[in-house]
Order: sequence, then structure tokens, then C-alpha cells
Amino acid sequence: MRICLVTDTWEPEINGVVRTLKNTREILGAWGHDVTVIHPDMFPWVRVPFYPDVRMALTWSDSLAEPLSQADCVHLATEGPLGLAARQWLLRNRRPFTSSYHTDLPAYLWKYLLIPPRFTYRLLRFFHSRSRKVLVSTASLAWRLAKWGFRNLARWGRGVDTKLFRPKDGPRQPRQRPLAIYVGRVAVEKNIEAFLTLDRPVDKLVVGDGPQRPELQRRFPNIPFLGAKHGADLAALYGEADVLVFPSRTDTFGIVMLEALACGTPVAAYPVPGPLDVLGQNREIGALDEDLGKAVDHCLERANRAACRAFALEHSWEKCTEQFLNHLVPASKPRSRLRRFFR
Repeated sequence: MRICLVTDTWEPEINGVVRTLKNTREILGAWGHDVTVIHPDMFPWVRVPFYPDVRMALTWSDSLAEPLSQADCVHLATEGPLGLAARQWLLRNRRPFTSSYHTDLPAYLWKYLLIPPRFTYRLLRFFHSRSRKVLVSTASLAWRLAKWGFRNLARWGRGVDTKLFRPKDGPRQPRQRPLAIYVGRVAVEKNIEAFLTLDRPVDKLVVGDGPQRPELQRRFPNIPFLGAKHGADLAALYGEADVLVFPSRTDTFGIVMLEALACGTPVAAYPVPGPLDVLGQNREIGALDEDLGKAVDHCLERANRAACRAFALEHSWEKCTEQFLNHLVPASKPRSRLRRFFR
């Protein structure tokens, strides 16, 4: 089957959307499907002024006609310029499609531009209104979107590569103090300062890059900022850590939590959607508390690294990709009005 994914975020950007789409494409390809990704590098683009790592494609709907017309199924992964252009072409040519809601744009635009969430939700609801299925990662996100009037919601979970992300072979390095790490984008909406200001006797480490990194490095010169890490290097850092601190209050999921758990590292987070959906009330694999320090204390004192690994083994990318595939709808060409008249 020929599947077309349309996304406004792609490599070299590093985020959960890119990671999800890359893993999905790879597995679909291994299953024999022909997957085309329409992304910003295929067109002229500009950087988002308040978020320079993000690129916006400069294009129009007809420029997408060839890949869209050849696809058996089309999925719009993001609500940016490419998603809008593809949506326009698909509607004009009466082609069905699915879409997904990955990012809490209302919260981000309120934080960056003070745009009231009700306006952003209205625009997002319009974008997804003609989608046959709107795929969301968690039950709490589906509940929230339903309250805002979204329809045709369906679950598309997230997974982890448990062969790459696994406990470290042999003993971990001896340390005088426990190691707490943050992994992810270094940006305002990630609330990293809550991690950096934790008053606990732990060594802290930040893994990731983003627009807020220079500012935070100046303010917290004693905390190492390693930049973005990938693959085995990232897995090794997870494996050495005693706890992953996930301070975001706006992430819709948080794949890094599953990656850390796969390496046997428990997670400390706030009791908000995302962490609640991933960790639930399982106190063996992490802790959720409005006092982030108390959550860290629990992970260091009571979490079970073997239980963390066992939990992650239940969340494979293959299972998530099967979910995605089952939600797709055929985008076959509609018959002409003349043919329908003589039918």
C-alpha cells in the first residue's frame, strides 16, 4: 500500500513527532508498504521567529498534487502550512484522510504569544473537522479534545525500541551522589527550570538542545548541558542515571519516559496528562507529585529498575504501528459526476 505522511516537522529537528513518524515509517516499510513523507525540506522554508529551530514550508496545495494523488492513504501529522496545503488539495479533490494531534499548541501559543487557548482550539478544530479519524496518543488527551468539540477521535499509542534502549551491561559507574537527568528539547514550554532548581542532593545533567539552552547555561553554570544525544549514546546516559526528571506540564505524551524506563530508570514527574497516562499509579516505575522533589525522593528510594524494564517491554513500536495502520482510510479517486449520473 502507498502511504503518504504530511508533516511540518522533520529531520534535523528532534522531537517526539519526528521520532514517532520515523519509527512508523521504518516499520511500515519493513512490512512492505511504500511510505512517502512530505516535509519542509522539500520546499523553500523560513524559520519560526519565536522558535527558530522550527521551519515553515512556503508552498501551495497544487505543489503537493503528485505525491497526494498517487497515495492509497494520506495522513496529516501536523497542522502547519504543509498540513493546511495538503488538506486543501484533499478536500478539493474529494479525497478522505486521517490526521493526528501531537502538540499542545494552545498551551505553547499562550506561553509564547499570549494567544488565548480558545482561539487556537477553534482553529485546530477546524483543521481536523474533515478528518475521518483524529489520532491521539492518550485517553486524557482524547477526553480534553472532546470537551473542546473535536470528533472522530481514535487512539494511536507510542512505543520504544527496547533493543536499543536497554539496561546497561554490567554495573553502573560508582557515584558519590545519585544522578538525575533531563532529556528533551531545551525550551520554555518544557519547564526545565523546575528540574534545575530542585533542592535535592543529586547531580544534574541536561541532555538536549533548543532555544532556551544559552540562557539556562548562563544561569546554571555548574550543571552540564550535553546537547542532543542519539542512539547508543543516549541509551548509555539513561542507563547511568538514577532518575529521569520530566518537568513538562504540557507534553501530550513524552516518549523519553518510555526510553528511560526501557533502560531501567524510573521517572519523576508532575501529576498531569502525559505522565499520568504513561506511568499511572505504578509506584514501582516512578512517582507523580506536585512537589517534584518528593517524586525524585520516591524514585531514588523505592523504584524498581527491573519493574521499569518490564513495563517498557509491553510498549513496542510494532504494536503502535499496527494501530496506526488500522486507522488509515483509502484515498481512492472519486468517480466523475458524469459517471455517477449514468451509474
